[in-house]
Amino acid sequence: MNLVDSSGWLEYFADGPNADFFAPAIEQPSELIVPTISLYEVFKKVLQQRGDGAALQAIAIMQQGNVVSLDTSLALSAAKASVELGLPMADSIILTTARAHGATLYTQDGHFEGIECVEYIRKG
Repeated sequence: MNLVDSSGWLEYFADGPNADFFAPAIEQPSELIVPTISLYEVFKKVLQQRGDGAALQAIAIMQQGNVVSLDTSLALSAAKASVELGLPMADSIILTTARAHGATLYTQDGHFEGIECVEYIRKG
C-alpha cells in the first residue's frame, strides 16, 4: 500500500519538478491510502489557487484511492507520534495512517526525512 502526502498530491496536480516521483503511487488507486486530512489540505490549496471546479476535480481523483477517516485510535496514535517525532498535527495523522495500513508514505515534506516507512524526495 502507498500513501502520498498533501505536498505530493499538489506537486502531481501542478505537474511540478517532482511529479514523476509521486505518479506511480497516485496512478495505482487500488493500492493507495488517502487520509481525509489530505482531502482537506489539497482541496483548500487548490480552491485558493485555481477555484472550486479545479478543487472538486482534484478531490474526485483522490477519492479513487481508499479514503481513510480519522478515528479515535488513529487520533491517539497520531498524538503520540507528534510528541515523539516533533511533527505538526496533520503530518502526524498522515504518518500514523500510513503506518496503520502498512503503507509507504511518499513525500517532499522535510518533516518526514529519515523516518521509517517514508520515501522522501527533496522539494524541487
